Amino acid sequence: MGLRISSQALALLLLVYSVETVAGLDWTQCFFDIKASANVTNNLVGLLDGNGYPVSNIADATAISYSLCTSACGSGRNFQWPVLSQDFSSWLLPYLALISQLPFGAHDRLDSVMSAVLTVGSPALAGYSLFITLLNSRWINHRFHQCRLTNPNLRFAVAIVSSLQQFPLEWHSNDVGSLTVFSESDCWWKYLYQLADNGQSWSAASATSIGWVVVAYVLSIANSPSDAFTSAQADGGVTGSMWLWLISIVVGWLLLSPKCDFKRLTTAYKHADQHARTGSTDGSIGTPTQRALTITARDDDVASSDELLTPPVFNYSRSLPWTHTAEAMFLAFQAAAQNQFPVNINSEAQPAPRPCSHWVPGVFTRMALASGASLALQWGTVGGAFIAEWFTPTTGMGCRSLSYLIYGAVSTVIWMMLLISSILAHYSKGHINQKSVFALVPLALSVCLRRMGKLLAIANSIWVILTCVLQYSDFYDTCFCNSSMISRGQAAYITIIETSAQAFLAKVAWYGALSLSLGSAGAFVILISLLLDTLPIDSSS
Repeated sequence: MGLRISSQALALLLLVYSVETVAGLDWTQCFFDIKASANVTNNLVGLLDGNGYPVSNIADATAISYSLCTSACGSGRNFQWPVLSQDFSSWLLPYLALISQLPFGAHDRLDSVMSAVLTVGSPALAGYSLFITLLNSRWINHRFHQCRLTNPNLRFAVAIVSSLQQFPLEWHSNDVGSLTVFSESDCWWKYLYQLADNGQSWSAASATSIGWVVVAYVLSIANSPSDAFTSAQADGGVTGSMWLWLISIVVGWLLLSPKCDFKRLTTAYKHADQHARTGSTDGSIGTPTQRALTITARDDDVASSDELLTPPVFNYSRSLPWTHTAEAMFLAFQAAAQNQFPVNINSEAQPAPRPCSHWVPGVFTRMALASGASLALQWGTVGGAFIAEWFTPTTGMGCRSLSYLIYGAVSTVIWMMLLISSILAHYSKGHINQKSVFALVPLALSVCLRRMGKLLAIANSIWVILTCVLQYSDFYDTCFCNSSMISRGQAAYITIIETSAQAFLAKVAWYGALSLSLGSAGAFVILISLLLDTLPIDSSS
C-alpha cells in the first residue's frame, strides 16, 4: 500500500515538473500526462467527460476538474510577449490607429484627447451623440421645410444652425425683425455659411485607415469557424468583433461631416461679420450691431462646461440647449414671415416670440431613438464578443467573457450618467435666476455625474485595451479562466478535447456572434445613410 502511494506521489511530481518547465501551458500534453498517470495509479478522480461528469473509463475522458488542473497543470499566469507583439500589431493596432479619424477640433489638445477617451470608454455615448446630432438636424430641417417660409436668409440660416451643433449657440430675441429679414443681413448669413463649410469628410487617410481595419478583421475571422474553440481563446477574431462599433462611429461622422474646428469656426464668424459690414449697401449705417445668432464661448453662459467643447462626442451636452435655440430661431423666422415685425429699419423693434416651454416638444422622443440606436450598436458588437466567449468550451462565464461584459456595462453606465447630467444641467439653466435649491441642487448633481462619468470613461478605456493585451499574451490561458469558474463555481472544469456536440455548439455560437456584430455595425451605418436628408442650399440665393 505504501509503495502504491509513493508511486502516485512520484508520478504527480514528475507531471507537475514536466508541465511547468515549458513556456506556457500545453493543455494537450498535460492531459495526456494525467491520463498516463491515471493508468499507472488507476485513479480517475478529476477525469471528466464533455459535460463535466466523472468517467469510469479513461478513454471517455475529455476534460479535467479545476482542482486537478491546478495541481497537475499548474495555476501560474504566463505572459507571452512574442504572441502579444504579433497579435497586438495585427488585430488591435489598426483600431487604435482608426481613432485618429474621429472628428476633434477642440481649442485645447487635452479636450481632444478626452473626446477620444470618451469615445473608447463609452461606445454608447459616442453613438448617442452621433445619432442625436443626425435626428436634431432632420428635425430642424423638416420644421422649416413644412412651414414653407419664404425668406432669402432661410436656407442659409437652417444649414448653419443645423451644422453648428458642435458649438454652444445663442439666439437673440431683440430686434429680430431687422436681424433676419433686412437685406443688410443677407450677405452675413451667406458669408457665414460659405466660410463655415469646412467639415471633416472622406479623405485618402480616412479611407486607408478604415480599409486597414476591415482587412485586419477579415483576416482574423477567415479561419476562425474551422476552429472556434482555439480561435476564441487565442487570436483577434473575438476582440475584433468587440471593436466593430468604432468603424460605424467613424463612418457615421464622415457621412455627417461635422463642423467642429473651434479656431476655424470662430475665425469664420468674425470674417463673416466683417464681410457683411463692408458689403452692405450703405456701409455700416443701419447694419445690426449684434447678430441674431452668436457663438457662446464663456463658462458663465452655459450650464455645463462640456457645451464649450467642440468635438462632436460632446454633443450629448449641447442637444437640449441647441434644440431650444433652434426652436427660438424658427419662431423668429415664422413671425417675420407672418409680418408680425416691422419691415422698416427705422421702426420700433419688437421682441421675437420665445419657445413656450424650456423643453421643446419631441426632444425626448429623439433622445429615446438615439439611445436605442446607440445601445443596439454597442451591445450588438460587444455582446457578440461576449456570446462567442460564453459558448466556447468550457461554456459559461470566464475571464474573457467577464471582461467584455464589464466593458459593456461600464460603458452603459457612463452613457446614463452623462445623459442625466445634461438633462439636469438644462433644467437648472431654466431656473438659474431663481437661485433656489431646486436649481442649485440639480446643477451640483449634474457636475458630479459629469466628472464621475469622465473618470469612469478613462478607467474603461484603459480596461478594454488591457483586456485585449491580456488575451493576446495568453494571460487568460489558465485553469481559472478556462474552467469558467466565475459562473460554475465548484463544478468548474476545463475542456481539453472538444466533443462533436461541443464543436457544433461553438461553431453555431461563433456564426451567430459574428452575424450579430456585423449586422449591428452595418445596420447603424445604413440607418445613418438613409436618414441623411438635409435641406438643400440654393446656390442662386
